[in-house]
Amino acid sequence: MSDHYLTDERLMIQEVARDFTMREVLPVANELDPVQGKIPMALRAKLGEMGYFGIRMPEEHGGLGLGVFEYCLIAEELARGWMSVASIIARASSLMAVGGWPEDKRRDLTAKAAQGEYLAAVSLSEPNVGSDLAAVSCKAVLDGDEWVITGNKYWCTFADEADYINLLARVEAPGEEERYKGLRSFIIEKPRGELPAGCQGSAIPKIGYFGWNTFELAFDECRIPKENIITGGGGEGFKNTVNMLNVARAHTAARSIGLARGALEDAMAYSHERVQFGVPISDFQETRFKIARMAAEIEAARALMYDVCTKMDAGQTCDKEASMLKWYAAEMAERVTSDGLQILGGAGYTKLHAMERYWRDARLTKIFEGTSEIQLRIVSDRLLGKPTQRANA
Repeated sequence: MSDHYLTDERLMIQEVARDFTMREVLPVANELDPVQGKIPMALRAKLGEMGYFGIRMPEEHGGLGLGVFEYCLIAEELARGWMSVASIIARASSLMAVGGWPEDKRRDLTAKAAQGEYLAAVSLSEPNVGSDLAAVSCKAVLDGDEWVITGNKYWCTFADEADYINLLARVEAPGEEERYKGLRSFIIEKPRGELPAGCQGSAIPKIGYFGWNTFELAFDECRIPKENIITGGGGEGFKNTVNMLNVARAHTAARSIGLARGALEDAMAYSHERVQFGVPISDFQETRFKIARMAAEIEAARALMYDVCTKMDAGQTCDKEASMLKWYAAEMAERVTSDGLQILGGAGYTKLHAMERYWRDARLTKIFEGTSEIQLRIVSDRLLGKPTQRANA
């Protein structure tokens, strides 16, 4: 696999990211995750210096000009230290598609995003809308030169510390057949550390994914300039979101693999140190077989990820493959981190080891960016065609 996928350049990228994670990310995670502390600005600055916010952005816009493969290669390494850090690099994106902005503003903010200096919070879900994004009801109404946004959103991570919110909202009533057509994506600029004017929110208490807060938001006539809308109509807001989710699912797979690898490496180290009945537990067949299974599952997920990322970079449509990858890697990560915790025994159930963090965060990968059930729905629809009566399926 290394000869086929990992060129000398990619091996160097991987090695540098691995060293950065063990030196800069893991110590911070071990210190702050147990107390639910936020990702420090100093670490964000170091990520920017490494170019990790602009991995997929063109060099002309200040990015590294690399592909989905390198994006996921680096994300796996960062997640081995702290999944939240592997996640924050996804908060930087090009703003060149904000057609109403002058080109100099688009270029300036895109360049800042590539350095981690202009980051987004993505607001898609609502209290009654999760997997079925076509049912979004948050409204945007044009009033003169401004859009007026009203409605509730849920699961908006980083809403306070982001520089803007990328929000999916409805500009027209849904049709019976094509509900997605009235959806558009908006840019809500705001001061870092605050919510936008006309928006109130509160942090949702979570069992993991620490390092930043996740919000429920209430928009009450939040006003933004008319030009703060992503280019494209006719349901482009929904379609752009779906296309974004394919790469996001590969990214989630990378994070899942990183978590699982952290669990494997920590379990292996602990099994050599922990002595019972006069021998290290690494001598016990059950421990050895468990570790062997963990390693095999990680390797299988990584091989699938490399294949899917290669296809994405070649321009292939990969909705089925991305869903297969996300489903397998997320399910694998929960199993592997649980096995790792079992090897540590009581020690694994304490915050004295990183294992419980990997376990908690791995559980989330089966939920966000589309649940495991949604991934299976996508895959089965591509293989079998859609059910004749979706509501009864």
